Amino acid sequence: MSTPIEIEIVGLLQKGDKKAVTLLYENYADALYGVILKVLNDDDLAKDALQETFIKVWKNAKSYNSKKAKLFTWLYRIAYNTAIDKVRSHTNKTNKEIQIDASNVYMLTSESLNHDVMDIKTHLKSIDEKYQIVINALFFEGMTQQEASDELAIPLGTIKSRLKIGLRELKKIYDPEQNES
Repeated sequence: MSTPIEIEIVGLLQKGDKKAVTLLYENYADALYGVILKVLNDDDLAKDALQETFIKVWKNAKSYNSKKAKLFTWLYRIAYNTAIDKVRSHTNKTNKEIQIDASNVYMLTSESLNHDVMDIKTHLKSIDEKYQIVINALFFEGMTQQEASDELAIPLGTIKSRLKIGLRELKKIYDPEQNES
């Protein structure tokens, strides 16, 4: 059973009355912030996610159906999903950031390059074609193992096996002394 304040908020939301956002904030912000903070464990990110939650609530107000869920349940789901999205985007952003101070790319000289392996595409042609295809897809076309599996219509386990065997074959070419022992 809905409370009078819930009925008022829902009515205002359905009409597009901005007073609904004020009432939502006054009545639900603390609880939603608690949910978000529990997921994110970061005060600043939680505040951003709370703001995004209220924006989503406002934009999707017409989609709320009191027969499907209580107002708080609907708000909770939006807040929780916003927090999860924030975790994912923050994780992706952190993983993609280039760590200049940890990179040695600016310190490379032509002496530090292994000239023996710069002709890898030439040596790749000397191994079995089924290994060439997998190594080419993964290293030169930048595919993940799953993407290569999908693109080449080869089971993922086979991709992994062919990669392992192909790399072993290339190692024999580049480090023949290793094979003698």
